Amino acid sequence: MMYLIAFLIFIVVTVLAFAVIALFDQRKAQARILRDRLTTAENSGNQLELALLRDEMLSRIPAFDTLLRRSERVSLLQKMLEQGAVNIRAGNFLMASGVAAVVLAAAAIIAGGNVMFGWAGLVLGFFLPYGYASHMRTKRFQKFEEKFPEAIDTLSRAVRAGHAFTSALELIATEIAEPVASEFRQLYEEQKFGLPVRDALINLTERVPLVDVKFFVTAVMLQRETGGNLAEILDNLSYMIRERFKILRQVRVHTAQGRLTMVLLMALPPTIVAFMLVLNRGFIEPLFSDPLGHILVVGGVTLQTMGYFVIRKIIRIQV
Repeated sequence: MMYLIAFLIFIVVTVLAFAVIALFDQRKAQARILRDRLTTAENSGNQLELALLRDEMLSRIPAFDTLLRRSERVSLLQKMLEQGAVNIRAGNFLMASGVAAVVLAAAAIIAGGNVMFGWAGLVLGFFLPYGYASHMRTKRFQKFEEKFPEAIDTLSRAVRAGHAFTSALELIATEIAEPVASEFRQLYEEQKFGLPVRDALINLTERVPLVDVKFFVTAVMLQRETGGNLAEILDNLSYMIRERFKILRQVRVHTAQGRLTMVLLMALPPTIVAFMLVLNRGFIEPLFSDPLGHILVVGGVTLQTMGYFVIRKIIRIQV
């Protein structure tokens, strides 16, 4: 319990220190951001390849933002949050993860009466927000894949009706539902404000790293360089994506048993432990109080994790 109190004091003092530094460094940071933007604008001059100026602060606390910019993984975390439409900066997300870890660790120690429960709660609380962000990212990409063929069909009809490719992008942004609309709106605005269409399409593949989007961008760039019937290319691409979805659904049917097995194997051990703690606590208590029990718990968690990834690799078939 003393270690937990010391850890909580450390967290509180660290947050207060960052807050004090932020009060003195706020104006300096705003001046630095403005100066960097003006320097970028002056260096670009009248070149054709102009990059859009975006607010890429990882935290509203200037000192914390400067510290986070040195880590490439934090930048990747910020990119994942943007892809999942999680409206929070990476710095605030890390602070929220730390708070969740401390709260869950304290709750686990109080409920279980063992420091080992505290460590388990600490790890789970820290990675729980990351799992939520990853789930939101996957869910958003799934919605994008469902609406993407419809967007390609709309683009094909607009091109066949005589609209320019860039104006057809604006039509998608207004006619198709989210999240396709927001991504194509950003694509349209990037090329509208001076970014070459090729670079704007490449930015689309970075924001939405899906195979179908890469096929679409490759087809459009090849057509713009070599010529050809863009409407026919888009129709064939839309047909190919829909056929791939049919195969994916068949694969999900054939791998349903493997997915159910994975869920049962992962949920069965913790469920049994939870029931035993409620029904017969004395029978299961040595597993958490005896040193041999600690080894068995670590071994069981390790084997469970390995089994999860093995089964997941078996049932995930790339189409």
